[in-house]
Amino acid sequence: MTAFSPLSIGPHVVQPPVVLAPMAGITNAPFRTLCREFSGGKGLFVSEMITTRALVERNEKTMQLIHFDASETPRSIQLYGVDPVTVGKAVRMIVDEDLADHIDLNFGCPVPKVTRKGGGSALPYKRPLLRAILNEAVTGAGDLPVTMKMRKGIDDDHITYLDAGRIAVEEGVTAIALHGRTAAQHYGGTADWDAIARLKEHVPEIPVLGNGDIWCAEDALRMMRETGCDGVVVGRGCLGRPWLFGDLVGAFEGTGASAAPTLREVADVMVRHAQLLGEWIGDETRGVIDFRKHVAWYLKGFAVGSEMRKRLAVTSSLDELRAQLSELDLEQAWPLGADGPRGRTSGNNRVVLPDGWLKDPYDCSAVVGAEAELDTSGG
Repeated sequence: MTAFSPLSIGPHVVQPPVVLAPMAGITNAPFRTLCREFSGGKGLFVSEMITTRALVERNEKTMQLIHFDASETPRSIQLYGVDPVTVGKAVRMIVDEDLADHIDLNFGCPVPKVTRKGGGSALPYKRPLLRAILNEAVTGAGDLPVTMKMRKGIDDDHITYLDAGRIAVEEGVTAIALHGRTAAQHYGGTADWDAIARLKEHVPEIPVLGNGDIWCAEDALRMMRETGCDGVVVGRGCLGRPWLFGDLVGAFEGTGASAAPTLREVADVMVRHAQLLGEWIGDETRGVIDFRKHVAWYLKGFAVGSEMRKRLAVTSSLDELRAQLSELDLEQAWPLGADGPRGRTSGNNRVVLPDGWLKDPYDCSAVVGAEAELDTSGG
């Protein structure tokens, strides 16, 4: 077995080198708690996307999203922003109020509400704007490590990741995560792991993390062997499968431990997930309603009729969730194929961009400022 070095994110040592990808509406404190419990506390677990404008304005929802459980160390926040001044204010607020131990910047989100503002995976095309944001963030962060997550580019005709990687190194970014798809691909097709290898060769000064198509622990090991990357970022592969982080620890530590839970064990995790959400939100009903989006992911591959799936998708209390789960054949073994792809798979999308965005990658004269910031965080 190949031995992999620990991942260093500034002063924080991540061993095994596994990171939970920030996912809007998913990687809140309850889900991070589940993943961390299955991993035995090993790895790095990043918050869902926090909008810099909403943070600076102390938006109520955003202030809840930046809450970390007392057991979370280090505390990792992902920020989204398009205005360097606002990003700088948000970073200094995090430092001054001791809100986190690590800051990740989102340059990878492909959804239209983000890219139409010039944010997420659209932003690295404007090289001077990217540099200005990174400079503000790193300068404002002081001793806190700043990392960034990005995609290959906007589409196959507008590839940005190598330029963005070099700018990141020059501005003092601690590590880079690359999703091996363009914004136009969204989550379709196959992730380009060769791009991860090229980025690692291009920026040998700092750690490079690979992201895309890690559906099981062996995929993570294979990505690291094939690309030479320093760590992996796991997103959709853990939807409805927080125990994947236990599998990853087992793979990297050579124990070979791999979870194959029965439906009864899955059902127990489902109830706990819903309960944690209710406690976090402060309302059981709202917690169970928020949990509904996870039901199909947890039950992927199990023999659960369409009528029961519909009923589970409209539950509104823990008792109701428990009662309906108890009607299932809970002795079912983990189904074959359930370790495969899950979550969104759409691809070949038109990327929605601000007018004239692609005319000149170095012309930022028409780039809007604080008014282009999203005013809400998360999903």
